[in-house]
Amino acid sequence: MEFDNDRPVKHTGKIEIFCWVLLALMNPLMNCLTFFLNDAKIWWFVFGVNLLLLPAYIFYSAIIVSRFLYKKKYVQFFGLTILFLVVIQLILSGIYSIIWDFGSQAEQAYFTYSFSTVIRECLWSIIYTLIAIAIYFINKASDERKLLIALQKDNNNFRLKYLRAQLNPHFLFNTLNSIYSLSMQKSDETPNVVLKLADLMRYLIYECNEDKILLSKEIEFIRNYIELEKIRYNADIRFEIEGDADDIMIEPLLFISFIENGFKHAFDSAYTNAFIYITIKIKPEQIALTVINNTSIDLETQAKKIQGTGIRASKNMLELLYPTSHALHIIQTEKEESRSTELRMQNARRRLENLYPDSHTLDVILSNNTFTVSLILKRA
Repeated sequence: MEFDNDRPVKHTGKIEIFCWVLLALMNPLMNCLTFFLNDAKIWWFVFGVNLLLLPAYIFYSAIIVSRFLYKKKYVQFFGLTILFLVVIQLILSGIYSIIWDFGSQAEQAYFTYSFSTVIRECLWSIIYTLIAIAIYFINKASDERKLLIALQKDNNNFRLKYLRAQLNPHFLFNTLNSIYSLSMQKSDETPNVVLKLADLMRYLIYECNEDKILLSKEIEFIRNYIELEKIRYNADIRFEIEGDADDIMIEPLLFISFIENGFKHAFDSAYTNAFIYITIKIKPEQIALTVINNTSIDLETQAKKIQGTGIRASKNMLELLYPTSHALHIIQTEKEESRSTELRMQNARRRLENLYPDSHTLDVILSNNTFTVSLILKRA
């Protein structure tokens, strides 16, 4: 829905046009086919009379119905409707008297304003007023539906902005913690981390205000974040892109929370050989993010941790943007438990085989205490 000075700009809908065309043609067609089937020259007069009255019915629908019937001013509405019908009959009697002077005997019989003519024209006028009322309420319902859709869209946009506003300070807070820990160690890498942070903040401030951005820019943002984490940690960190990201548009900040969560849990544990593998696979039909990281956290604790601000906001964004076209899989395997619980091992393997057909990746997951996130977005 368009707005002009905060007021909706109304466009005539197809249904409304069809109804007015029907109103303009119904009476002439019925009368011409009934009374003047063999007298085609009079058809123009009959259609002309109806077209002359059409603006009156449009006025009735737009003014009288909207200002009185819709606002439940029934007494005024019925009074004005009776007055409107009387005016219509007076106009018709004047027009018919003019046509009567030039018509043939059959035409004079039709246009003579007798009792039967009054009844006929009154019935048509009542039918037309009912159609005009129906047109108004159909149009009103259509406008309200469009307004509701527009409001829902605005509401979704505001929710998205709110969720992104949650992600930005959350991400900045975690990154500042990284810089703080490096500065406490008096690390020589601290200036490089600050520069990386500047690049990340530039992206968050200037790029993420758009509804969609190039996937290549989002990947570059992720790459800068991973490079920053590589400075902090001496671990097995891998980032791979499969497929062509050129000219693909995507909503910003959909992936970063899941990647950040992987780093947080991989290095916030007692595991000595920490690793995190991140892959983005781009196919014609979908975009898939995979994050695999080690963890020493038990299942119950992990279930509580994945409800944090960043993950929760990202899940809400996915529900808004891809309500029926995304799949999010979060799977945790435990090396020791998998040996003693054969059924659980089989279920985990079955789910993981569908996500990771590569046997090497699957072996890494199942032979360690791992936390795996797979996000699949279907492309339109």
